[in-house]
Amino acid sequence: MPFAGVRENTYIKCLKTYTVENSYTTPDQPVNLLDDENLNLIQASSGKRFGNYIIDRVFVYILWQVFSATIGRRLILAMVTGDDTITTIYVKLYLMIILLDLFLFTAIEYLGRGKTLGKLITGTRAVNEDGTYITFKTALLRSLSRMVPFEPFSAFGDPSYPWHDRWTRTYVIDDKQSRLPDQQG
Repeated sequence: MPFAGVRENTYIKCLKTYTVENSYTTPDQPVNLLDDENLNLIQASSGKRFGNYIIDRVFVYILWQVFSATIGRRLILAMVTGDDTITTIYVKLYLMIILLDLFLFTAIEYLGRGKTLGKLITGTRAVNEDGTYITFKTALLRSLSRMVPFEPFSAFGDPSYPWHDRWTRTYVIDDKQSRLPDQQG
């Protein structure tokens, strides 16, 4: 039982329950009942995480094919007709792929409030540890983290908690089972 003026909120973090005491009220202050809303974050299963990965990779591959069929061919033709060597052309194409991948994942995850196409289909979402929507900076850092070699292998385990989640202090949660705080915007 908390002492006078302190409320307890229960949170689920990485499938473990912990309690946070908020000492910002005094006994004479009115208590807003909506402040006691519990935050309930349930991590998405490893199967859903794997589904997200496959769907997102196929989606990015299709977008890359559309890009290369239109703008990419013109860029390749411009590089080939110039003074570039095959190695230089390969490096430029590789950088284009990396930048496109980085831009797409960052923009889609930020604009979708933590959802990519895979997460939309599987009913999951990336959120901060406190349950708030991810910011542009967080989406960018998650995308950059995904480019670390062998990063996909860090997702093995149950529950799945890969490096791009650990390093950015985010979780991929099951939207239907979780309860997020009210958020503006």
